[in-house]
Amino acid sequence: MTGPTSARPQTVLVTGGSSGIGRATAVKFGERGARVVLLARGRPALEEAAAEIRAAGAADVVVCPADVTDGAAVRSVVDGAVARFGRLDVVAHCAQVMAYGRIEDVPADVFSTVVRTATDGTANVARAALPVFRRQGEGHLVVVSSLLASVAAPLMGSYITAKWGQLGLVRVLQQETRDVPGIHVSAVAPGGVSTPIYSQGATWMGSTGRPPFPVYSAERVARAVVARLARPRRLVQSGFANPLVIAGFRLLPGIYDTLVGPLLRTFAVAHDDVPPTEGNVFQSRPAGNATNGKWRGL
Repeated sequence: MTGPTSARPQTVLVTGGSSGIGRATAVKFGERGARVVLLARGRPALEEAAAEIRAAGAADVVVCPADVTDGAAVRSVVDGAVARFGRLDVVAHCAQVMAYGRIEDVPADVFSTVVRTATDGTANVARAALPVFRRQGEGHLVVVSSLLASVAAPLMGSYITAKWGQLGLVRVLQQETRDVPGIHVSAVAPGGVSTPIYSQGATWMGSTGRPPFPVYSAERVARAVVARLARPRRLVQSGFANPLVIAGFRLLPGIYDTLVGPLLRTFAVAHDDVPPTEGNVFQSRPAGNATNGKWRGL
């Protein structure tokens, strides 16, 4: 796999590239001189991100408005990238939406869209990218997972269902690509990250969310994503508290279930008194997109 100092720049597709971890990841690849293909739902925020990535040093940036739940649209983006640049080296799959509220309160279409963004979205990306990687004999797929793919918490049922399903799918993809040693599928699981996903999310709990402590910057997680090219891993926990939380969930389930609700309401709810809202679950809200959120990240 070629690196940033080789004669040929890498071609990198980043989903969710208009905001948060996806945008930070695209900038990091831009700094490495890559040719970056940006996929997200809203063109205005994509164009803003593209300008930032070009300024970072990208060899080229292509903006592709699309929804990862639309398999035909994802395939079209991948085919277009290969037609333009001749190959596809890396896919960083970062797209996700979020909803808060008890499962009985969150509308079914909101719940299913959050889940489909992770599960169908990841499957669509894999269906489009892996045949290209097989023809090349190499390629990296890095999926941004979550600590919540390994634990459970109240008021976040749709997101947790989405991330548990996505991580199971990633493990299957890792098994199914073992026949081509040059293909690597990795997952990076951050804990709390300062991105707009919390304030942009749907909510039926009377408040928006916030990242729980310790809060990391989107750039820190992006570095972990880019690092997987040199060191592919099945799953990397990006957050020093993640292993402790996972251990509590698995080894002390009774204590964990007693504590997780009060702790979540104290440290992961913004307490900003908002009415029920679909947030950006069904459509992009460009005005709220940015790399980092309003919380200070490590």
